[in-house]
Amino acid sequence: MSVQDYLDKHMLSRKIEDAVNAAVRAKTSDPVLFISNHMKKAVSSVITKVKARQILDSRGIPTVEVDLYTNKGMFRASVPSGTPIGMYEAVELRDGDKGKYLGNGVTRAVRNVNEKISEALIGMDPKLQSQIDHVMIDLDKTEKKGELGVNAILAVSIAACKAGAAEKEVPLYKHIADLSGQSNLFLPVPAFTVISGGKHAGNTLAAQEIMILPIGATRFEEALQMGSETYHHLKAVITEKYGAHGCHVGEDGGLAPNISSIREGLDLVKEAISRTGYNEKIKIAIDVAATDFCIGAKYDLDFKSPNKSGQNFKSGEDMIEMYKELCNDYPIVSIEDPFDKEDWEHIKNFCGLGICQVVGDDLLMSNPKRIERAKRESTCNALLLKVNQVGTVTEAIEVVKLAKDAHWGVVTSHRCGETEDSFLADLSVGLATGQIKAGAPCRGERLAKYNQLIRIEEELGDQVVYAGEDWRQS
Repeated sequence: MSVQDYLDKHMLSRKIEDAVNAAVRAKTSDPVLFISNHMKKAVSSVITKVKARQILDSRGIPTVEVDLYTNKGMFRASVPSGTPIGMYEAVELRDGDKGKYLGNGVTRAVRNVNEKISEALIGMDPKLQSQIDHVMIDLDKTEKKGELGVNAILAVSIAACKAGAAEKEVPLYKHIADLSGQSNLFLPVPAFTVISGGKHAGNTLAAQEIMILPIGATRFEEALQMGSETYHHLKAVITEKYGAHGCHVGEDGGLAPNISSIREGLDLVKEAISRTGYNEKIKIAIDVAATDFCIGAKYDLDFKSPNKSGQNFKSGEDMIEMYKELCNDYPIVSIEDPFDKEDWEHIKNFCGLGICQVVGDDLLMSNPKRIERAKRESTCNALLLKVNQVGTVTEAIEVVKLAKDAHWGVVTSHRCGETEDSFLADLSVGLATGQIKAGAPCRGERLAKYNQLIRIEEELGDQVVYAGEDWRQS
């Protein structure tokens, strides 16, 4: 389209004249600024350019960053990456060239944004999130986004969401709430990782994470303070018992002392909470990630030990008994992936006990079909939302609706490979998930999310509501 064609299409000559007349009537002291602001409101914004690049995530592994341009400016988004675990999640497109980044480069995904997605989206209204996302889905033509790559599609989807909020001149979380039809906004309870294990750390702890939930806080700001103080008290507890070398951290920033049993870790956390004085205000959650150590029908709690005794294999029934005892002895309110992703029977049996929240991560993979099955069979009662497992903002909104229709809890979750993008914070508020899991209260890529929630809370002012004791509200 030529410049003249664009001017004619949008009747800019008339709009400029109207802006000048409005400036005269207003007797403004700065007519140029007045006319500029007037024109921004008079001319609908469209996507004018989409540019992608390869950057590194928190693990030093390549991921995709996108700059999306509209008449209002440039909007940047970068996507996290995890460790792919199965056939049910959307596919990250990697180069496979072992001579560069050990095969993990994303230049193909970047090229797909710059050459295919960009061309398809230029001229679209950034407010129309669903249309933008479905254009990319249709362009990809595969069920799991394997042609263009979910890392390419999601980066553009998030950038477009930010541009849509700017076009509406509303905060990002408010735009997301509008897209999802969510009227009640509240700040989520953070699930801070304090001890890392499993494949996220170099110790011998089988379970992947021990987390704390400050449900007794009255504001998110207070919850962040509780998390930080507990984390630092835990450092002291670990140093006293294991020495300073025990305070190494895992991928998510959790402390990683060389412990082998979940009870040993829970005792450390319990002592740290006691030292803070918060006690009943802080509860505990566990991410077992049991798929990582399921062998056949048994669970090898010694799978990371270099000197396996062969005595720590447990059946599904044994695991249920272990969880019952742990929940009785510690203030555990949530357990994520207590069994293998295909062990539907034992997850259902454990969830049916009603002891705690049972979160499906590997079980569900944010996949609508898996969620529907879990709803039918009453397999779990909470969804771990990982946006890059489903692929677009629109699809994330849809799977959260599925979970809430079943009166499940929803945990908005980071990935082990994160970036400094704080989109997750706005998403958790906009979708009113009530829970957010973004790692430890340390490390910049994790704090980017928590610090953004502080800003959102400040912006909401008197209207702010912290989920607190109602952390599972749906």
